[in-house]
Amino acid sequence: MIDAKTNPNGARMVIPMLVCRDGASEIDFCKTAFGATELARRSAPDGTVVHATLTIGVAMVMIHGEFPTLGSRAPHSDGSSPVVIYVYVENVDSIIERAVLAGAKVLIPATNQVWGDRVGRILDPSGHVWNVASRVQQPLSDTKEDAEAKDRHLGV
Repeated sequence: MIDAKTNPNGARMVIPMLVCRDGASEIDFCKTAFGATELARRSAPDGTVVHATLTIGVAMVMIHGEFPTLGSRAPHSDGSSPVVIYVYVENVDSIIERAVLAGAKVLIPATNQVWGDRVGRILDPSGHVWNVASRVQQPLSDTKEDAEAKDRHLGV
């Protein structure tokens, strides 16, 4: 047996795996919207994507086909996903524009937030929810008052 590293080259400790009904479409969306690079793809005999690995910037993302035998299901297309992927980009507005051209729906338009990020929320064509963000201002401090202001802003 060959000694193996704890995690593969370039892999972080947490990697989102997006389950999709049409993995090829999700790969195309990520390439178009986020400039993702496809590292690997494994397809079934009928050509559907079983598994693929992408990078968005330095982050790795896995795309996985929906297989009921594995208990993994793609999200509903209504935006009610319990998981939101938070991705930092250079220009949130241009990335959201590209995402919309690639089939995404804007759930929350990009706005500047009290914690220093400009954030918008989109629903990709596969039903995954993404917060697209850019840091536009360094917060002055990280005090309890700042945290409470964030909570009030979010309606908590």
